[in-house]
Amino acid sequence: MKAEIIAVGSELLLGQITNTNAKFISSKLAGIGIDVYYQTVVGDNPARLDEVIDIARKRADILIFTGGLGPTKDDMTKETISKHIDTTLVSDKEALRYIQQYFERSGRVMTDNNKKQALVFKGATVLANRKGMAPGMAVEHEGVRYILLPGPPHEMEPMFRDEVIPYLLGATGNKDVITSRVLKFYGIGEAELEFRIQSILEKQTNPTIAPLATADAVTLRLTAKGRSADEALQLITPVEAEIRAVVGEFIFGIDDETLSSKAAKLLIQNGWTIAAAESLTAGLFMAELANEPGIGSSLAGGMVVYNEQMKIAQLDIDHTLLDEFGIVSEECAAALAVNIQRKFGTDIGVGLTGAAGPSPHDGEPVGTVWIGICFKEEEPVTYKLLLSGSRNANRLRAARFALYYLIQQLDEK
Repeated sequence: MKAEIIAVGSELLLGQITNTNAKFISSKLAGIGIDVYYQTVVGDNPARLDEVIDIARKRADILIFTGGLGPTKDDMTKETISKHIDTTLVSDKEALRYIQQYFERSGRVMTDNNKKQALVFKGATVLANRKGMAPGMAVEHEGVRYILLPGPPHEMEPMFRDEVIPYLLGATGNKDVITSRVLKFYGIGEAELEFRIQSILEKQTNPTIAPLATADAVTLRLTAKGRSADEALQLITPVEAEIRAVVGEFIFGIDDETLSSKAAKLLIQNGWTIAAAESLTAGLFMAELANEPGIGSSLAGGMVVYNEQMKIAQLDIDHTLLDEFGIVSEECAAALAVNIQRKFGTDIGVGLTGAAGPSPHDGEPVGTVWIGICFKEEEPVTYKLLLSGSRNANRLRAARFALYYLIQQLDEK
């Protein structure tokens, strides 16, 4: 079956909010084997919405609408669709009772226009809204299923999980289980990754392999269909093993793991403590780690030593080292890592220095970055990057590369 997602709301077209609903719905539909070929956004205008429906019902079996179910005059989704499919709106007693109870609990006066939220198509399957007031609904007309959902994500997402997915599984009769595993890569671009695993991609059937580049990683989604979750995972396992054999050195995590969450997990599980001395990143590395719950047991602290004087005064970096090799150098990154580890008494020290841009720094071109990682009583390991991007993009990528190299070091321990 094919679905089309139609988001209703002028605020989406004006750029006032982002259409995260479409991303969420598409991912959930893929998980139950329903394809999405089109996503449409239309403003709060009955005539234009009517035109969109005319087009969509000719190319999809399921039309999923988000937004326009509220109490105000510009909330016109269900009124427009009811005319389009020639049905009437009736008040759902359970929904109306829930709305009335909401106002009673909150001590607010319920105005008449709020009763509009309880209106549903006559004969429709009503989708309970346990996080808001307006219920969703689903109805079939001339072979097309129309599903209406509220716009706020905190209402729409639980409704889709708890109400829409069971409804669609019943409608499609699909008893197969679709399971995915996402492999997360860093230090390799999407094009190079695809080139290296081309032979694996060419023979894909079940599971399928979908590459995707995001802001903080390159991913491969392996999706398999089976009679059970275990059977689907058994189909994924040998293909994943093939991929790891070719490009496994770039894999840092799976599924929902991020660079920071994986690094934090390894640090916390092993009881390792860490401190960082940051020059060009000015605290970004520590901020990425600090996003993760429980990191306080491992992240001892650190220093931002942005200029040469602070490197010497606060971290005792030998000025002769800086004079000989420069601030943007392997030797400086190593010294930052070693000295911060000793100063804070941690198991690990990380040092970052470089030329973020927009101008060369200390004789080094823009994008030159050195990262040092030092484990207690061991020699520091250093990494050089040659980044290309804006100043702040280079700084953020440097922090994330430091996390990536830290994960590699931790995995080896």
